[in-house]
Amino acid sequence: MDKDSGKAFDTKLFKRLMAHTRPYRITFYGVALAAILLSGFAVLSAVLLKLIIDDAVKGSDAQKLLNLTIGMLAVLIGQVVSQLCFNYYANLLGESVIRDVRINLFQKMLGFRMKYFDNSSLGVLVTRAVADMQRIGEIFSQGFFVIVADLLKMLVAAAVMLLINWKLALIVFAVLPLILYATRLFQKAMKVAFTEVRAEVSNLNSFVQERITGMRIVQLFTREKIESENFRKINEKHQNAWLKTVWYNSIFFPIAEIVSSITVGLVVWYGGLQNVAGITDDVAGTVFAFIMLIDLLFRPLRQIADKFNTLQMGMVAANRVFKILDTDSTIEDVGTIVKDRVKGDISFEHVKFGYLEDEEVLHGISFEVNAGETVAIVGATGAGKSTIINLLNRFYEINAGTIRVDDTDIKEYKLASLRSHIAVVLQDVFLFADTIANNISLKDTSVTVSDIENAAKAIGVDEFITSLPGGYAYNVKERGTMLSSGQRQLIAFLRAYVSNPSILVLDEATSSVDTYSEQLIQKATEKITEGRTSIVIAHRLATIKKADRIIVMDAGNIVEMGTHQELLKKGGYYNNLYEAQFLAEEVV
Repeated sequence: MDKDSGKAFDTKLFKRLMAHTRPYRITFYGVALAAILLSGFAVLSAVLLKLIIDDAVKGSDAQKLLNLTIGMLAVLIGQVVSQLCFNYYANLLGESVIRDVRINLFQKMLGFRMKYFDNSSLGVLVTRAVADMQRIGEIFSQGFFVIVADLLKMLVAAAVMLLINWKLALIVFAVLPLILYATRLFQKAMKVAFTEVRAEVSNLNSFVQERITGMRIVQLFTREKIESENFRKINEKHQNAWLKTVWYNSIFFPIAEIVSSITVGLVVWYGGLQNVAGITDDVAGTVFAFIMLIDLLFRPLRQIADKFNTLQMGMVAANRVFKILDTDSTIEDVGTIVKDRVKGDISFEHVKFGYLEDEEVLHGISFEVNAGETVAIVGATGAGKSTIINLLNRFYEINAGTIRVDDTDIKEYKLASLRSHIAVVLQDVFLFADTIANNISLKDTSVTVSDIENAAKAIGVDEFITSLPGGYAYNVKERGTMLSSGQRQLIAFLRAYVSNPSILVLDEATSSVDTYSEQLIQKATEKITEGRTSIVIAHRLATIKKADRIIVMDAGNIVEMGTHQELLKKGGYYNNLYEAQFLAEEVV
C-alpha cells in the first residue's frame, strides 16, 4: 500500500495528470462551459418555480403562467443539451488522455531492460496498461468534472437561497457543516479502501494470468484443488477489500439522506411559522423553491462523495501508472553509430556480469569470433552460455570489460542499429496470435509474402508451411499453440533468415524437437549460417562438430577452446561431455 494512502487528495499527482489535457484545451473549455451552464439552468428552474407559484398562480395571471411555463420548458431543454454536451466531451477528454498515457506507458515498457521484466509480474503490468487506464479515464468522465459541476450548483444554489430568504438559508447552512464533516471522513476512508482494492485487483490479475499461462503444469502435477483453494483465498481478500467500500457507502449515504430530509422539514416548519405569523405572504413559492435548492445543495454533495470515490480510485491508478513511467530501467541509448551492414567481427574482452549485484555469472571472459566464422558455445546448464547472447544484444549492461562488433564498442552503436544486425533463434520460440507470414516478417512492410516464400524454399521449409490450411496465411494462435515445437523452430529460423542479419545466434535451437524436424533444422542451419558470423549455443554436441571453433564454458569461465577434434584430443571437459552423449551411439 502506498505510504500516502490515507491522504485525501494528492494535488501534485493531480496537476501532473491534468498536464495531459493541454493538447485538448478546446475540449477542456467546452466541458467547463457545459458545467457552468448546468449549474445555471438547475438553479434557474427553482427561481422560475417560485415565480410561477407566487406571481402567476396566486395572482391568477394566465398569460404570466404561460410565459413562465414556456421559460421553464426552455430551461429544461437547455439543461438537457448542456448535460449531453458535458457527458460527451468529458468522456472524449478522458479517452484522449488515457490514449496518450497508455501509448507513453507502452513505449516506456518497450525500452525497459530485461531485468525489469525479470522482476515484474506480467499480470500486474497488464493491469496497469488496461484496467488502471480505464480508472484514469473515469477521473474525467465521472470524477473531476462532475465534482466541479456539482460544486458550482451548490455555490449558485447557496447564493440564490440568501437572495430569496436569508433566514431560511441560515437554517440550511446550519445543518451543512454536519454533512461536510461526514463527507470528509468518508473521503479519507475511501482513499485507503480503494488503494487496497487496486492492490488486490493486481494480485488477482497476476494469479489468473500465471495459472492460465501455466495450465499445463497445473494439470500435469494435479494441482487443480490446491490452485482452486489459493484462488478462493485471493478472491476472499479481493471481496473483503470491496466490502470495506460497500460498508463506508452504507453508512454515509443514509446519513446524508436523513440530514437532507431533516433540513427540508426545518425549512417547511419555519416557513409555515412565518406564514402563520403573517410575516410574509409569499412563503409557498419560497418553500417550494427552497426544497428544490436544498436538493441542489445536498444531492450534489452526496454525489460528490460518490464521485470522489471514482476520482480517488483513478488517482490511485494514476499513481501506479506514473510509477512505471518514472521507473529508470532503460538501456542507455547514447550511441551515434548507425551502419547499414557490419562485417560481423565479435570480441569479448574481460567481460564480467551478474544478474544480481552480489552474484557474478561471467567472471571476466574473453574470446573472439571472426567475420563469417561459426563458433559454438557448450557447457552445462547455468554455465553462462545464454548470458553471452543477452549481453551481445545489450539486453543487460555488463559490469566490467568491453564487447565489440567490428572493433567498435557496442555502446557506441545506436541500439536499434546494433540489434538490426543480429538475429536470434531461441529454444523457446515465441509466436504471436497471427498468420505465419506476419510472424515471420513481424509486419515489416518491406518484407513481402513473395520474399518469405522464396526464403522458405531456400532453407527447405516451404513444403511444411504450404501443407498447413491456408499456407502462409495460417493463424498459429496465441504463442503458436497450433504448431509443434519443431514447426515453431522452423518458423523462427525463417524469421531470422528473412531479416538477413550479419550475425546469427542459435540458442539451443535444436533441443526438444523430433528427428524429422531436426533434419530440417540442420539443413536450414547450414543455409542460414553460410557466409555470416554465427554463434551456436548447443546442448547436443552432434550439431556443432563442423563449427570453426568451440568454446567450452563452466561456471561462468571459459575452460577450453578449439575445434571438435582438438578438444577431443585434450581429453578434458569437452571430451567428457562428448563421451557422455555419443560414445555409446558411435559404438553401436
